[in-house]
Amino acid sequence: MGRVTTDTQTVDTPAGEARITWHRARRPRLVLALGHGAGGGIEARDLAALAGALPALGVTVALVEQPWRVAGRKVAPAPKTLDTGWRALWPALAGSGPPVVAGGRSAGARVACRTARELGARAVLALSFPLHPPGRPEKSRSAELLTAGVPALVVQGGNDPFGRPAEFPAPDAASGDMPYELVEVPYGDHGFAVPKRAPSTGDEALELITRSVAAWLGGLREC
Repeated sequence: MGRVTTDTQTVDTPAGEARITWHRARRPRLVLALGHGAGGGIEARDLAALAGALPALGVTVALVEQPWRVAGRKVAPAPKTLDTGWRALWPALAGSGPPVVAGGRSAGARVACRTARELGARAVLALSFPLHPPGRPEKSRSAELLTAGVPALVVQGGNDPFGRPAEFPAPDAASGDMPYELVEVPYGDHGFAVPKRAPSTGDEALELITRSVAAWLGGLREC
């Protein structure tokens, strides 16, 4: 797909100034917009791996920094404020031309799910979706995923304390839940790190993530 270019863009939102770091494919078929989690930024290993791998496959990756992160604050605001920032960013993401897949890791995945339908996202990529707070499975956030209203892929660590793959509910066709796909990263925690004693490595986990996301995006292009 040719040479990849990288540039940054600032966007004013009601929540403050946000920033997009573009990893542009030469001839993009899709844009994958990825927000970060509440405990980190776009330097997360999975986000960086996708930004490094996908442009060569015709997918522009836009790494989105929410205003609180750009401002240097250490604590994320309430979900409503995160959604406000994401909505305000969307015209900049969609204005590049190709269909946009909304996504993110952890809290960023929740934002993408909550706003996908209204913003016209082509699909949702949920990395380390925080199904519930650690140790509190009764506080399920599954409705955010099931009611996203667009095709979705969840990539989840096998040992994620915020929700292991087996804990995710099956969609209920009677209630109109949107089916989703789920890929398990064996032994991975919430950040997809794997223990040293595991039979697989952290690099293999990242390779599984990029390969699985690329294959899923390829299927979307054919729809």
